[in-house]
Amino acid sequence: MTVTGPAWEYDGYRPEEERLRESLCTLGNGYFATRGALPECTADAVHHPGTYAAGCYDRLTSDVAGRRVENEDMVNLPNWLPLRFRPAGAHWLTPDTDPVTDHHQVLHLDPGLLERRTRYALPVGGSLHVRQLRLVHLHDPHLAALRTEFTVEGDTVELEVESAIDGEVTNSGVARYRDLDGRHLTHVHTGTAASGTVWLRCRTRTSDISFELAARLTADAPVTHAGEGRRAVQHVRLRLPPGRIVTLDKTVALHTSRDPAIGDPLRAAVDRVRDAPGFDELLETHAAAWDQLWRRTALEVPGEAGSILRLHLFHLLQTLSPHTADLDVGVPARGLHGEAYRGHVFWDELFVLPYLNLHLPEVSRALLRYRHRRLDAACHAAHELGRRGARYPWQSGSDGREETQQLHLNPRSGRWLPDHSRLQHHVGSAVAYNVWQYWEATGDLDFLHGEGAEMLLQIARFWADSAGYDPHLGRHRIRGVVGPDEYHDAYPGASRPGLDDNAYTNVTAAWVLARALELLRALPEPRRREIAEAVGLAEDEPARWEEVSRTLHVPFHDGVVSQFEGYAGLAELDWDGYRKRYGDIRRLDRILEAEGDTVNRYKASKQADVLMLGYLFAPPELRSLFDRLGYPLDERTWTATVDHYLHRTSHGSTLSGLVHGWILARARRTDAWAFVQEALRGDIADLQGGTTGEGIHLGAMAGTLDLVQRGLTGLETRGGALRLDPVPLPELSSYGFAIRYHGHWGVHLRLRSGLLEIAVPASGRGPIDLRLRDLAVGVRPGETARLVLPE
Repeated sequence: MTVTGPAWEYDGYRPEEERLRESLCTLGNGYFATRGALPECTADAVHHPGTYAAGCYDRLTSDVAGRRVENEDMVNLPNWLPLRFRPAGAHWLTPDTDPVTDHHQVLHLDPGLLERRTRYALPVGGSLHVRQLRLVHLHDPHLAALRTEFTVEGDTVELEVESAIDGEVTNSGVARYRDLDGRHLTHVHTGTAASGTVWLRCRTRTSDISFELAARLTADAPVTHAGEGRRAVQHVRLRLPPGRIVTLDKTVALHTSRDPAIGDPLRAAVDRVRDAPGFDELLETHAAAWDQLWRRTALEVPGEAGSILRLHLFHLLQTLSPHTADLDVGVPARGLHGEAYRGHVFWDELFVLPYLNLHLPEVSRALLRYRHRRLDAACHAAHELGRRGARYPWQSGSDGREETQQLHLNPRSGRWLPDHSRLQHHVGSAVAYNVWQYWEATGDLDFLHGEGAEMLLQIARFWADSAGYDPHLGRHRIRGVVGPDEYHDAYPGASRPGLDDNAYTNVTAAWVLARALELLRALPEPRRREIAEAVGLAEDEPARWEEVSRTLHVPFHDGVVSQFEGYAGLAELDWDGYRKRYGDIRRLDRILEAEGDTVNRYKASKQADVLMLGYLFAPPELRSLFDRLGYPLDERTWTATVDHYLHRTSHGSTLSGLVHGWILARARRTDAWAFVQEALRGDIADLQGGTTGEGIHLGAMAGTLDLVQRGLTGLETRGGALRLDPVPLPELSSYGFAIRYHGHWGVHLRLRSGLLEIAVPASGRGPIDLRLRDLAVGVRPGETARLVLPE
């Protein structure tokens, strides 16, 4: 893999790298995305040509380890890519079965275009050069196109080409899930429309979502059609004189029964592909849409880091584009790039929305409304636990019920194990945090006082009802949860899962309660009365929230914040010994379980847990939170806490390097860059050992963008002001970006050589209140402020 400006290039055909390339060369537009698989290759141990539409799930039941297990998956849609070719009378050519003398793939980021060039040695002599250009249209989210150029060297060749829409696909892209039923598509029908056009329609087995695809094949030769079971097939025979480029264009339209403003989805797909312009015009409008989106979102960072960040932004925007604002979807943890985590929504919006808030706030609002539409389900989940308020699920999909699997497979031992990650109730705090961050960045009072207030108050209500008073401690405690670490889900030898007083959970719960009280005080009286009536808020509840927000227990040991009550009594792990035996110990949980041991016995974390507090809250706000709880948190205690967990974390998540780099940029700058590099390279180098091929890690990618936007600048949108407190990181000392803040479009910030420059474009709005540590400056529209950064 090499980087040439805004392009990612891969040379040579390497079957062992195909899954990784397919993920990183995925093309999408927020409505749907298609992996970067080769069109002549089918799904097998090497390739997985997946196409996924945002928010389209299906639920199936499987027999696993003697149990009936129900899982909901983001559905792998009919494959629109298939286009295979062969010399007349010969076999179909693929790089797995035929000699390839040259193979090159280029992902062109600026226009959102995937190019591949392959040279096949022909069995009849000579060679066939294949060049393809692929796009998933950003302006019209229902269209995709594939241009194929054939050139033969040697004698004239009669080339047979078969194009298809394939409805035989299954969800089979993750080896760990192959014991689960992945056959989601049923009622597959095919047919022909106008000349050169075929269609396929099908439905999901339980969610009953219909998918309709139509394909138009354009060539300088007659196109014939054939229905082959669950495949809509077209054939064309091309005559290739030596040295002459012969072009074939395939244009595809996709509609689903979830689409608004259509009657018959099949008619819509057929009409759309019929009316679609040719490839050249499609490429022109597609590239223009990307150009506009880049202007609204891009970071200006020099060097290799800048190239990686642009790739990360590219994949973020392909998953969550302006089209997302019209959809009922959340933030899929692995993008629309593969089937890992079954396409579920976790807490990754915590790492995604802070970036989008300042560039595409309409998308952030839509993602928060996904949570609001599932507020009733969250309240029902809390009620099932005997509590008031809202308990959001750790994994969410179509309707907001808990989608976390009951069992998970350890590939090392081959054993199916109970999955207790559903006890990560802190996901509710992430939802509340995103509501507040969105409001601070946009000033959208209508949302805050409407859907935002309903979510925030119900989440606060759940935390207050989850806290039990301990008279021996004189404090409230939250028991039976799992923190972000995930390795620790029970006490050693315990018969029941869950831990008590996870510090991250308790501190963020206190923050939620404090914000809910602040919001109640700020709501206009008529709205406050309405919402109290709607949720049945008792008169004494706010007083309890106040008390709990000040008395939640946070455990300490040896002068550091304990991850949870009882953490201090765990054994120390022989880190050096395990590294010598296994090398990569990121997934320490799997290693220990395969040995018959459990990570629950040790002071060993998968990823940042306590330290996540330093990711969410700037140092002054974090100190204020601990002060509210009655615990002093001076710099010495926090530094000791950072050091303690830094030496006891295996970094088994792509989020771990990101959070540690963010924290160390302020706590111990000399060590920060190594973790920032790990966060940057997590997917492109597949540091988690094969996981990227199952889908990119969207939270980590977006988090690296936010590391530059907020982490290094110390940017906070708090109290109606833009607050900045930059930290000089030598390896990232010069960067710039434009943001959208409180109705100001294109506010440009640049940091370089100890100087901060902020330019506010001309408009009819008022000045921006800029705070740089102790300095306050008002910057009016049309003005540029240049401030020298304190040493």
